[in-house]
Amino acid sequence: MGARGRKSAGALSTPAVETVTAIQRPEPPLDLNEPETDVWIETVNALPAEWWSAANLPLLAQYCRHVVGARRIAMLLDQEFAAEDISLGNIKELTALQAKHTAALKALAASMRLSQQASYSARGAAGAKGRQTALPRPWEG
Repeated sequence: MGARGRKSAGALSTPAVETVTAIQRPEPPLDLNEPETDVWIETVNALPAEWWSAANLPLLAQYCRHVVGARRIAMLLDQEFAAEDISLGNIKELTALQAKHTAALKALAASMRLSQQASYSARGAAGAKGRQTALPRPWEG
């Protein structure tokens, strides 16, 4: 409970000292390979440091694995389409794998609120991430 009445001149002239705690961005786990670690760093740096909690880190690791897996499947599909004798069976299998990776990525991104739809706020187009600042309207001064 605070003191009653007006603050003294001495209390008003002394600035309140607040401790500032730096929030560290999470380091990639050691079980990720180099491309997955790159995705981790890109994803972590794309959002504010306080965005990440310990509960989300296993989901983020799996998200990184799926991103790299989807890229590799895309490369295999490109190779298959560039081949002289295209195998529709291989293309069908690779496309099915790509769809599974996409579904997993979508679910993980939504659960960690990484996607635009998951972070949209009805209060404004800036959304929950607050990346964009709303410009003042001309009639609001």
